[in-house]
Amino acid sequence: MEIPVETPAKKTKRLTSVVWNHFERVRKGEICYAVCVHCKKKLSGSSNSGTTHLRNHLLRCLKRSNYDVSQILAAKRKRKDTAVSLTNFTYDEVPRKDEIITPIAYRIDPEPRKEEPSQAVSLASAKFDQERSRLDLARMIMLHGYPLAMVEHVGFKIFAKNLQPLFDVASNSATELDCMTIYGKEKQKVYELVHNLHSRISLAIDMWFSSENARYMSLTAYYVDGDWKLQKKILNFITLDPSHTDDILSEVVIKCLTEWAVERKLFSMTFDDCFAYDDMVFRIKDWLSQNKPLLKNGELFDVRCAAQVLKSIVQDVMEALRDVTDKIRESIRHVRSSQATLGKFNEFSQQIGISTDRHLVVDCPMQWNSTYLMLEAAVEYKGAFSLLQENDPSYMAALSETEWEWASAVTGYMKLFLEVTNVFVGCKYPTANMYFPELCDIHIQLIEWCKSPDDFLSSIAAKMKSKFDKYWKKCSLAVAIAAILDPRFKMKLVEYYYPQIYGSDAVGHIKEVSNGIRGLFSEYAVSSSLLDQDSALPDGSLPSTINGTRDRLRGFDKFLHETSISQSMISDLDKYLEEPVFPRNNDFNILNWWKVHTPRYPILSMMARDVLGLPVATLGRDLVFSNRGRVLDHHRSSLNPDTREALVCGQDWLRVESEENQVSLSHPAVSLFIEAK
Repeated sequence: MEIPVETPAKKTKRLTSVVWNHFERVRKGEICYAVCVHCKKKLSGSSNSGTTHLRNHLLRCLKRSNYDVSQILAAKRKRKDTAVSLTNFTYDEVPRKDEIITPIAYRIDPEPRKEEPSQAVSLASAKFDQERSRLDLARMIMLHGYPLAMVEHVGFKIFAKNLQPLFDVASNSATELDCMTIYGKEKQKVYELVHNLHSRISLAIDMWFSSENARYMSLTAYYVDGDWKLQKKILNFITLDPSHTDDILSEVVIKCLTEWAVERKLFSMTFDDCFAYDDMVFRIKDWLSQNKPLLKNGELFDVRCAAQVLKSIVQDVMEALRDVTDKIRESIRHVRSSQATLGKFNEFSQQIGISTDRHLVVDCPMQWNSTYLMLEAAVEYKGAFSLLQENDPSYMAALSETEWEWASAVTGYMKLFLEVTNVFVGCKYPTANMYFPELCDIHIQLIEWCKSPDDFLSSIAAKMKSKFDKYWKKCSLAVAIAAILDPRFKMKLVEYYYPQIYGSDAVGHIKEVSNGIRGLFSEYAVSSSLLDQDSALPDGSLPSTINGTRDRLRGFDKFLHETSISQSMISDLDKYLEEPVFPRNNDFNILNWWKVHTPRYPILSMMARDVLGLPVATLGRDLVFSNRGRVLDHHRSSLNPDTREALVCGQDWLRVESEENQVSLSHPAVSLFIEAK
């Protein structure tokens, strides 16, 4: 009898693998085939061939319907007890077009099933969304500060293909457009957030640079939100033209304020340099006052970065002591030049009884805190250096007795600045009330240092005080009011420090601060009453006692309303100042205190929220000790201005959004700047 070309093979035993739900077993002569029911491709169906090749084909079959193949993969994983590998894509080979694999989505079960205790992961097919994945990639690049060019990197393409073969990695330019799309949506969110605030905002203006000497300007909004949390958001990152002067810079800032429509919500602006931008500030204040008078006639509007002032003062000190510092640096290098010299130096240290845990190290000249540590250690080994000078003729960098005195005194100066700077940058949420006592301590010490009988030291102190006085004249009222709004201090802190600073003139200066906070409070009281009227009467008019006729005493009603409001508001401030101060403790949170006491001080709390959100210092730890400024990294400085602004602002917004959603990130976002060399 002639055997047919193809006949279904008799199943001598039950085919238990679920893979046979997708194959038909046929026999041709003495050979068994497994024919895919989807694409009709023939594969070996011999019982000796197993089913691994059938499973692999099923995963890459282009014509397979959307069947659930989780049982197949789970069985394979259970036997191998290893992770499922969807492809064998390596750096050395590229999959053929006809071997594209259908995506399989992973789902994490909250608990293992009882019948499968070892199976915590189950797999199910899912529809792949190319657009969503593309935007997720752009969002990741923006959030972490990765270069746009990473999408063109071979390693990334291989990783993406292995992870999801259907994902079409976009080009550099397409990813840039996706980032701009995300930026546009996020900017609208920030715009609505800012305009829904019931508080004012303060802006910080910071200058950036690149290794190519390009200049940039960032505008960052600081505010206390409705939940009494201190927040900040970068609003703009502007690329400046080399020809920009102060008057042009003021126009750039005004344009940004107009774009965000926040000119009527401004409380203050903080600039990163105490000794520049005066013309720019004048032009901005003049423009703002045309629409609405500034609070306190603009006395609190112009604030300068306190950390930048201290950094500038320290740089002047280091420059004045440069020759002495160079000698100390060379002395340490000489001691560490050989084991013999180091051993001899240690013997001298023991002879004169020097016992310290500090070690002699050469500083990093670009980091002034490391220079301070070098000087501090060297001063303690002064006696050993003197003995080394007497016994080592090759030691040529020895200091004179006077130079050691200068080094010791300047080290004391720097220690205070280091401690205060650490306070400024050590707080995660620095509210404006924390700066006043630190600045007062510096002020008092500068007065004492100027009394030094040594001409060199007194001249250094005079230069430091001159620079500090310029800052103090501009910003002391703002930081003093912020301190008064700290219930642990109130006016008592001003009354404690000012006699030490001003001596017999202290009473007049205390009176200026008292008048300043009362004047500011009165303006908040008036603006609050106007808001109350507008909310009570749709047309904003005052209530009339005579309906339908002309009210001749309408002016009296206005006068009565204003005077009664003023009296009640002044008593509100007096009530706060007259009550005992709150006990000082390390766990005190001033924003929480005002949140709780808002019903008791409704108007004063409005003022406190705006004042406490003022950015008195804007430098972070990575900049405050460095002799360099903010330097933008290379890959961002090479972008066009619009893309650069989108990536810088977008990173800031997405980072805050991720923190609010409590997204756990394995790595922090990449810094925007690099340290210049």
